[in-house]
Parts: sequence; structure tokens; C-alpha cells
Amino acid sequence: MASRKPQGRLPFSPPHARRSPRSAKLALLQQQQRLKEAQFCRKESVLLEEEYRDEIRYYMHDMEVSFSQSHRSPPSAMAEPLSLLIQRFTMSSTASMDQQPEIRWHMRPCLVDFLVEVHFTFRLRPETLYLTLNIVDRYVSRRIVYIKHYQLVGCAALWIAAKFEDAKERVPTVQDLAQICRETYEESAFIQMEGHVLSTIQWTLGHPTAEAWLRLMCCGPYAEDTKVQHVARFLMEITLFYREFIKYTPSAIALASLTLARYLCGKPRRLWEETDECIEIIEHLDARLSKHVNDLSETLIKKYSYAFYSKAATFVVQYYLQGGRFVPQSLPSLPVTPKRTTASAATTPMSSTTSLSDMSDDMPMTPTTPTFSSDPFSGSYTPDDKENQPTHFEPVLNKHRVENVPEQYLPHDFVTFGRSALHNLNISSPRTTLVS
Repeated sequence: MASRKPQGRLPFSPPHARRSPRSAKLALLQQQQRLKEAQFCRKESVLLEEEYRDEIRYYMHDMEVSFSQSHRSPPSAMAEPLSLLIQRFTMSSTASMDQQPEIRWHMRPCLVDFLVEVHFTFRLRPETLYLTLNIVDRYVSRRIVYIKHYQLVGCAALWIAAKFEDAKERVPTVQDLAQICRETYEESAFIQMEGHVLSTIQWTLGHPTAEAWLRLMCCGPYAEDTKVQHVARFLMEITLFYREFIKYTPSAIALASLTLARYLCGKPRRLWEETDECIEIIEHLDARLSKHVNDLSETLIKKYSYAFYSKAATFVVQYYLQGGRFVPQSLPSLPVTPKRTTASAATTPMSSTTSLSDMSDDMPMTPTTPTFSSDPFSGSYTPDDKENQPTHFEPVLNKHRVENVPEQYLPHDFVTFGRSALHNLNISSPRTTLVS
């Protein structure tokens, strides 16, 4: 009788023991965590690529300074044709905006407050708000705008920026814009103004916003604490309301806001990044917040008082109401070794015993102290607090723990559709004391 061979495992038998519901749920959560982690990496992949970081930064830096550089050099020194040079202009001119016959600077906070409200209602990307104000400023720098058309220009700029930056389903429709403006303008007026604005700025929409610079400064190995980023965004939006911040480049606005936010949150200082322009912006912000913190936009305060913005507005307002101020600090001066001169060469021991020339290398020269670059674009961005770098991805598993937003503050009720039209508001009660 032949011996029986041991039977192998059936092809349909499970290779492992059956898992319990708890282990199956844990495996599912781990799989979801890996998927979310991969999505997060794909979302930030452009900014996290070290091999492209310098190229992106140089391109953004060139776009924002091309306007000022072209005006500093004489026309004969321009290597590019004038038409190509104008297309690179992404900065506005306060001198041209001062020449508006009807628009005054005390009207700007009303328009910015309205745009911040609409922007938050439709949950648009942060870059959209900064691009909107950049388009408005560039248009006002080149065209005469009457008071009755000021709100129309702002809505058209928001519409253009949303189409350029946001997803299609988030872009407001013409009907939405007309309803928000209380039917002050016909729907065709928004379409006509959109074309007129685009032709005026020559379809140049690739403006390096302050939000884009802040993301570049905070991503990858230079990650900042979430609260620091929210406070910096709150400070950056404050700069949209006032004239004294328009002349500065977006990179300087972002660096100054991040530096002041780190100071307010008690983070270590980065003195090598605090340029003269950065300190000027911080001093403007610090002076305005210390004297007029109660005059800040209620819409902006409400927006950044939510928990998902780390209650940044409440934190900053309380800091300045308690008398807090920014204290500038300079780099310690390093001793510089003086260069060898003819008089000093005659007193050296070697000179009294030899007839060699003073230019002879009888002693090794001490190198001079290197100077520190004041350009944040070429400076180091390595943070001192590397513990802020996230080491793992922690998704929110229990959504019931998230703080509930009150019903009256939900986005669908955020816009007050019963407000007066901006041009009527500016005529009846000009707020000349708010803006210096």
C-alpha cells in the first residue's frame, strides 16, 4: 500500500488567521492615514522640491521687483522692448493712485472689508484675496475710477482672481455678485468691467502674492508652528487696508509678518533675516496696532477669531491691549582686523632687518570679517526651532471633538446682504480719521 502524501494548503484557504474587527478597523485607519499622507505630500510637492526651490524663488523675486528696477534705469539702458517690460509689471504705484479725482484713501478700508467678507463667504483660497487687491491697485494706478464704480472694480477683480486661483465650483457667479451688491449694478456691468480690467493690466495675473511667499518660507524643512502661521496671515491681511504698506514688495510683507508673528508667539529671533525693509514694515504694523488696535476691521477680527485660525485675532489684540510692543534688536558687531598700511609696515620686526618690499608676504594676512547679506531672498531660512518640523501625520479621527462654529457665524450667513452700497457709504460718512 503506497504511503499517503501530506496534503498541501487548499488554494482558496486563507493564508492567515481571521482578523478580529478591532484589528481590521486598525488596518483600515492605517490605510486611510497613508492615503491622506500621500495626498498631503502631493499637494505640497511643488514647494517641497529642493531642486526647484531656488528657481521658484528667483522667478517670484524677479516678477515683483521688475517694476521698480525698470523705473530706476534710463530708457536707453532697457534691454527689453517696452511692451514686454510692461507685461512684467505686477506692482502698483501709490503716486498714481494719489492722483485719482474722486477715490480717497479713507475709502479703501470699506472696499477691503467688503472683499474680505465676500472672500471668506465663498471659502476662496488665501492667494485669491491678495491677487484681488493687487488687480484693484494696478487698475486704479492706470485708470480713472469714479466712486460709483469702485465697488464694481473690486467685484470684477475678485471674480478674475477666483477664476485664476480657485476651483471652478467655488467661483462666484454673476448672479451672486449682483445680489451681494444689492442689485446696484446690472449683470452685464460685471462682464464689461472684467474685460476692461484684464485689458488694462494686459492679462498679467501671475503676481507673487504675500501668501505664496509665506508658504515658501514655512514649507518643507522650514515648517513653522500652526499658530505662528495663522498670526502671520492675520498680520498680512491687516496690511491690505492701509496705504503705507502698498509700496513694499510681497516678499517683504510676508517676511515682516512672519518675523512679528514669531516674536509675538515667543519664538527665537532670526536676526540675520531681519532686513531694513522688514524692520520698517514691522514698525508700521507695531505702531498701528499699539495705537489703533480698536479700529481694526470687525470683519477681519471675526474671521480670525475662530478656533481653526488658532484665534489669532484675539491673541494679537490682547497682546497690544496689555501694552506689548515689538523691541528691535541688532546683530552684535564683530571686530574687523585692520589692513596693513605703509606706516604699520615700517614698525614690524621684519622691516627693520630686511630690505624686502612692503608688499612681501612676510607674515600671513588675517582675513577680513565677511559682511552679512541683507537680502532675504539670498539669505538662510534654516529655523532655530527644528522641533516644529512634523515627524508624522496625525489625521483627525473623531470629528465630534472639533469645536462647533455658532450658527450665526457660518459662512452662508457671513455676508450682510442688507448693507448699503459702498459708494453711498463713502459719500455719506467719509472716515477720514482712520487712514493717515
